[in-house]
Amino acid sequence: NMLLKSAVAISLKFEIPKVLIGMTVVSLATSAPELIVSLKAALMGSADLAISNVLGSNIANIGLVLGLTVFFSPIKISKSIYKTHWPIMMFSALYFLIIILDGKINVYEGGILIIFLVTSIAFLIKNQKKGEEDLNTKSVDSLYKSIILLIVGGICLYFGSEWFIAGAIDIASYFGISERIIGISVVSVGTSLPELVTSLVAIIKKEKGISLGNLLGSNIFNVFAVLGITSLVTPLIVSDLNIINFDIYVMLFFAAIILPLIFFPNKFILGRVAGLIILSFYSIYIYNLFI
Repeated sequence: NMLLKSAVAISLKFEIPKVLIGMTVVSLATSAPELIVSLKAALMGSADLAISNVLGSNIANIGLVLGLTVFFSPIKISKSIYKTHWPIMMFSALYFLIIILDGKINVYEGGILIIFLVTSIAFLIKNQKKGEEDLNTKSVDSLYKSIILLIVGGICLYFGSEWFIAGAIDIASYFGISERIIGISVVSVGTSLPELVTSLVAIIKKEKGISLGNLLGSNIFNVFAVLGITSLVTPLIVSDLNIINFDIYVMLFFAAIILPLIFFPNKFILGRVAGLIILSFYSIYIYNLFI
């Protein structure tokens, strides 16, 4: 939270357009937990944890965060969602499937992911309508204070992720659970907590705290930025074949299910029924992980 707010404050100090901040600074900052956790996990030799964190986070963003949000507070769907954001997210998910089928993500594939990241940002910014992504944050802190908070937030995130990963690996070892299961359940939900808390607080305050576009954007960044940067630093080799044979398809399912729910049962509105459907599928998936 500190990292995100200070990054936005610094951007506003330099008079960077809010749309550009929303599509770049905010998206990258909210993906920072996933990036740091996956990077640390990969460097510690836990590639399955690094990959399952991205998979689980993308699944949780839709199955848990979006499901809870629309169950308590319906979201109106804009045309940009199913014409721009959703197709890009589906492309990222499908490309994720293609590169992981051989059981590894190498440096070359990581470089391609980064190229897609830059291209996606440019495309989204170009097609962004004014007022569609509006940040309520105002730059009230001094530049020096914002820089200090940015540094402190980054340090806290670094050490927090290190302890988080160490704890997750210890839990997996103690209970004899695979790193894949811990990554998809505990770790991915942990890195998705910013989005989850934001959505629940927004419901309580009766404010539009998140939008479907933001969640889809987060999923896009998780694949292109998190996997891309992590695999550039160290190649990711899959050990648990369930990641390839099952989890990746679950991620694709949650990505795909959004489109029909946009039009049914309520056209251009994701409401309680849609939320219940999404939450039900997510609950079934998590339950099956542990049986």
